[in-house]
Amino acid sequence: MSDTPAAPRGLKAAGRRLWRSTVERFVLAEHELVLLREACRTADALDALQSHVDSEGVLDESPQGRRAHPALVEIRQQRALFGRILAQLGVPTGDESDDESDEGTRRGRRPAPPVYGITGAVS
Repeated sequence: MSDTPAAPRGLKAAGRRLWRSTVERFVLAEHELVLLREACRTADALDALQSHVDSEGVLDESPQGRRAHPALVEIRQQRALFGRILAQLGVPTGDESDDESDEGTRRGRRPAPPVYGITGAVS
């Protein structure tokens, strides 16, 4: 049986992918799971907002003329929030070298334990 925490209810595709990829790779403390849950919800919100803009276009017609779609402002804010949450978690963004991220120790984060509990040398 796996000790991997189940994804919170209500997550959409982007949130579920983020949850799964993170908990499979890292062992997170309870407070980190709360941050991850919020990051997943933010990822879902970003997808929904982007879909809305994709269907309506980036420009909005108003009595004052054309202007940027109001959802673009919210997308910008959600992206900033998403980045801050991931920074708090210390989740590698993919920009780090494979060596650093494979070690799994970023700000004390431990990689997920091997399936059979087999570990390497203890330092």
